[in-house]
Amino acid sequence: MSTAPHLSSALAAAFSARRVGVTLLLSALTALALSPIYVTTLPVLIGRALLAGLMALAAFGLFEQWPERLPRWLARWVLQVAGVVLAVPLGVLLAYLISTGGSLQAFWDNEARITGFLWMAFSGLVLAVLMAMSALVRQRDAAVQAQRLAFELERSELERRALDARLRLLQAQVEPHFLFNTLANVRALVDAGSPQASQVLSSLIAYLRAAVPRLQEPATRMGQELELVRAYLALMHLRMPDRLQFSVEAGPEVQALRCPTMTLLTLVENAVQHGIDPSEEGGRIEVRVRRVGERCVAQVRDSGVGLERAGEGLGTGLSTLRERLQLAFGGDAQLRLAARQEGGVSAEVEFPAEDLR
Repeated sequence: MSTAPHLSSALAAAFSARRVGVTLLLSALTALALSPIYVTTLPVLIGRALLAGLMALAAFGLFEQWPERLPRWLARWVLQVAGVVLAVPLGVLLAYLISTGGSLQAFWDNEARITGFLWMAFSGLVLAVLMAMSALVRQRDAAVQAQRLAFELERSELERRALDARLRLLQAQVEPHFLFNTLANVRALVDAGSPQASQVLSSLIAYLRAAVPRLQEPATRMGQELELVRAYLALMHLRMPDRLQFSVEAGPEVQALRCPTMTLLTLVENAVQHGIDPSEEGGRIEVRVRRVGERCVAQVRDSGVGLERAGEGLGTGLSTLRERLQLAFGGDAQLRLAARQEGGVSAEVEFPAEDLR
């Protein structure tokens, strides 16, 4: 970057509306305070003070950005204050030279002008240095605040990445569990020589072709999750047509809602594995998803063996689901599990109803 454009940008930043306004006000107040000891009119005093103030402002702003690199032993704030200290007397001197038509001799030969110069230069120096130091303190505080906010943003981003990594780790634990269970079901049919094995395998291939690409997504639409649930239940129904009946109920208002991948599918798989499979008579699985105000409520009920006979295995898969919901919704989600009076288990998840854009 060339020097000239950098100098112009530095001066443009120096003469901001706020800085110029403060300089005008302080120059007027300084001239008003000194007017009793001067024979010069107040407008002339204001003009002299303003010229000195603008020169100090220009020096402060110029050295605020220029030069870009300084020696290690020279702090920028020292350069800025030194620039202000030099600019104020030079500005006052320039104002007096303008009043004498540029004659330095006329200035030195007039004792009153020298006295006036000293008064204004001293007053301007004190005020300008105080204002420069005040501005530097404000700049330092603003820089500290900006750095603090940057650290907060960086920490938030790191926390978000950690949560995302944890969520993906949990997702990676769920995927093989689900796939291996499904493949085990097909193997059982093949080992038994069931004539439905080929049909089940074909359905499984079609199902996995649609399901596997979605497993890596942190969230999906509820409509897509319901499609997977229907396909999974249809696949399980082929395996045990006389022992599994099911229904899926969901209105159009829930189709676009955000749903962590495999949330509903995990509940359905638990109902099949721990409720229907262990039961000699089999049973029925009812899936219902509805929107209640600003909440989405998904319920999976089965008429299987119930909580007591399901044992600890029922809670193992759901504990992972609880943690995934915690990470996905920051605690604004619930997973409830209860025994049904007529037998079986009712599992229900509730989370914010948010459209997935």
